[in-house]
Amino acid sequence: MLPVRLDRTDPRPLGTQLADQVRQLVLDGALARHDRMPATRRLAADLGVSRSVVAQAFDQLLAEGWLEARQGSGTWVADGTTGHRTAPGRRRTPAPERALVMLDAGTPWIDPRHQTVWRRAWREVSAATPPRGYDDSRGLPELRALLAERLGRTRGLAVDADRVRLTGGTAAGLRHLLAVLPTGAVALEDPGYRAAVATVRGSGRLVRDLPALEPVTELAGCVAAYVTPAHQHPLGRVLPAAERLRLLATARRDDALVIEDDYDSEFRYDVAPVPALASLDRARVAYLGTASKAILPSLRLGWAVVPDHLLDAVDAHRALTHDAPPWPVQRALVTLLRDGYVDAVVRSARRVYAERAPRVVAALSPYAELAGPVAGMYSTWLLPHARAVRARAAAERAGFRVNLLRDYCRTARLSGLVVGFGGPTDAELDRALDVLVGALSRL
Repeated sequence: MLPVRLDRTDPRPLGTQLADQVRQLVLDGALARHDRMPATRRLAADLGVSRSVVAQAFDQLLAEGWLEARQGSGTWVADGTTGHRTAPGRRRTPAPERALVMLDAGTPWIDPRHQTVWRRAWREVSAATPPRGYDDSRGLPELRALLAERLGRTRGLAVDADRVRLTGGTAAGLRHLLAVLPTGAVALEDPGYRAAVATVRGSGRLVRDLPALEPVTELAGCVAAYVTPAHQHPLGRVLPAAERLRLLATARRDDALVIEDDYDSEFRYDVAPVPALASLDRARVAYLGTASKAILPSLRLGWAVVPDHLLDAVDAHRALTHDAPPWPVQRALVTLLRDGYVDAVVRSARRVYAERAPRVVAALSPYAELAGPVAGMYSTWLLPHARAVRARAAAERAGFRVNLLRDYCRTARLSGLVVGFGGPTDAELDRALDVLVGALSRL
């Protein structure tokens, strides 16, 4: 019997779960090339599912090239898909894993010319006097003032420093809001930000799927709707003005909070950045921002602008749980903002992305359909799932990690690749594009 387990509480279809696990067994070497697969009828009986579930999984793996059918002798693991299997009774010595170059939607480009400001920020932290006890859970007052100024200047969001709260990132800000909202489901875009989905489910709330390319006209039964209006994650769409107004009207009618994730809105290079949705209705929209795209993901720092009617409850929860970012990191960000580091990095990154985006489009457009406007540090491409899987596998063999669009979907029937261009060097990006083009041109 294959060492697989199907979970009927998992929202993914059973056939998809089986295909994913068999694929991983092949990659791990637990299934070696030329291994014969169990008959579909026997495997279905072992797993307690219908034969059609197993047949669907095998058909998918055959289409992707992981398995091959031999006339009259069943289904086998395809040649060239695995390494050598460890001999029975012997333990494989782990080899150092090769670090993959990330071509994902969240790894930014950081201009090395600004490292002097970064070092100065940490020197100032080391010389500063830390608080004697726990610091203000709302965030450093000086930092909140700097962020309020920047939000007004870059996002059109006029807000007092007293309304800004520092968080441990977007997911942390979402947790703070979920902790004080009434019982109820949360609507999230589909496809959408996977960490937000995991955070909502981790809070014990139901997730309602909002088709990412359709207007929001119904939020009854939901206490909140989590959206990425400036640059839909991962399809890239900008929410049109009419749909912004309709979303706000729907949220007012159904008494739902709109949670705006403004994760990379500053990195527009085709038009000026679209103003924040929260600028249209501060009472109905909670705004979440992050330092991960403009500064560094590992900084784990973000900020929130919370509607007044929720502010006291959020503050009480944060003070009780001590759920606030570390003082040294906040103190460093004060220097980075004060000395113009963040503005300089955003400007230089915007220029780099504006140069790289057309190269990606020129390379991939003959083989896939662009899902939406290219902005920020990634682009999303529509193509059949089997082709996307094979292209991703080719990229991984060459040392690059590219994400599948299907992994961002729950009920949406979309497939393709999400190709980031912020993290690699220019040479690495060119090499990755060559690999993807080579794989797609052979499919």
